Amino acid sequence: MAHKKAGSSVKNGRDSAGQRLGVKAGDGQLVTSGSIIVRQRGMNFVSGAGTGLGRDYTIFAMVEGRVRFDHKTRDKKRVSIIPTVAQTAAEA
Repeated sequence: MAHKKAGSSVKNGRDSAGQRLGVKAGDGQLVTSGSIIVRQRGMNFVSGAGTGLGRDYTIFAMVEGRVRFDHKTRDKKRVSIIPTVAQTAAEA
């Protein structure tokens, strides 16, 4: 007597891989130029001073410094970079 039923095909046995979205660098964290700060779909986070916005709404650092999150509106957050003092003193 068989202990398993005969296998058959199913219509819903698939799933897609996760897209790894979200915040990659926290508030106050030191980042280098070009570092990804937020991966997102749409504009939940808005690009501020010292950051750039990619084609897929990825926010990345344009300068080296510390990440700063603050509220632009009630439901949107602004991400900006505060340049490090040592870097600005070394350039001058």
